[in-house]
Amino acid sequence: MKARTIYSQSKLVTEQMASGGKWSSIKRVITIVITDEIFVPEGDRYHHQFRHRTKDGIEFTDIVEINTLDLSKLPADDDSTDLWCWMKFIKSDDEEVLDMLATRSPQMRKAVGVLKELSADECTRMLYEKREMARMDFESRVEEARRDGHADVARNMIADGESIEKILRYTNLTREEIEHLRDAD
Repeated sequence: MKARTIYSQSKLVTEQMASGGKWSSIKRVITIVITDEIFVPEGDRYHHQFRHRTKDGIEFTDIVEINTLDLSKLPADDDSTDLWCWMKFIKSDDEEVLDMLATRSPQMRKAVGVLKELSADECTRMLYEKREMARMDFESRVEEARRDGHADVARNMIADGESIEKILRYTNLTREEIEHLRDAD
């Protein structure tokens, strides 16, 4: 599990780098591991944050971070943190506890409401799924329209004799998509 998490993070970082790209363009990669088993046996803390540091504590980079949340170590008593509330939300199936959590913040109230809606009868669940499908379909159509617009820009740049590197900079298309457009004309 730990090796797979580190490999996945490394891949997410390297996929952001274009040839000749700048380190400053890399976005942070944060992994959150939620487990109901003891992931970090040392101590009784339920949240651990790992970053790349030397043995004497000098941080190499903050680009990669792994957070572990151990549900089995969550204290029964509220420690007044938002994290405790969210972990209690994940762990609990008690409606009274969920109602108590819903009073903590608007975000928590919304999460409890969605959970209750999803847990309701079959008809309500089906309505929720239809709304989600409609939302995802809309987002897909918007993305497709955006890609079509980028393709039009790329076609015009190809016709003007611009380099693939320049077209890559001005569109969100991949090299393969640009080459396909160039070869199709």
